[in-house]
Amino acid sequence: ITDASVRPYPAGDSSLARMAAEAAELGFDSIVAIGEGALPGRGPAVLRGAVIGAASHKEVIRQVREPAVRRADVVFVNAGDISFNRAVVSVKEVQVLRNIHTTRKNAFDHVAARSAAERGVAVDISMVPLIQYRGTKRQRALQRYEDILLLHRRYGFPLTISSGACSILEQRSVREIRGLCALFGMTGVEVSEALASVGRLIEPEQPVRVVG
Repeated sequence: ITDASVRPYPAGDSSLARMAAEAAELGFDSIVAIGEGALPGRGPAVLRGAVIGAASHKEVIRQVREPAVRRADVVFVNAGDISFNRAVVSVKEVQVLRNIHTTRKNAFDHVAARSAAERGVAVDISMVPLIQYRGTKRQRALQRYEDILLLHRRYGFPLTISSGACSILEQRSVREIRGLCALFGMTGVEVSEALASVGRLIEPEQPVRVVG
């Protein structure tokens, strides 16, 4: 059970050790720390995550070769427009497409969904907009997640779930995450599968189910 993205100090306000301990209290056995390395000792496993923010497919190809990205356990790319998303899910090193809630409707379509399913690339569901946004902005994020969920059910690409927390105050328990994901129709079983999917992403020898 993995929180797919936390941002410890210096990007955030809490140390990696504190966030790892908090994650264990909240029911997680691993976290993906953006820009941080492994944490020795007891507690949940800490995986290193790298985020690629790029304006073009060509720039993604360049950035995946950088040492910091090559060292990462999980490689994320910030979602963009429809042509960008279709292209990046086919990049071998890319494992997760994130920030999908910031994109236009249909920026991740059936073509991208089918490619993601074939290559085992996940789409991340961030809790940030569900917790921090209000009004129309929150409703738009819920609608984007509902669209992604429908595509997930049809094509079978993986989902991950992240708190996006920058401090221990922003981390959420597994129970709270289930409640938030229910707002856009995600079932308990689907939440459990999404929370377990990071482990399958970093162990690609396990088969990925493709439907449709």
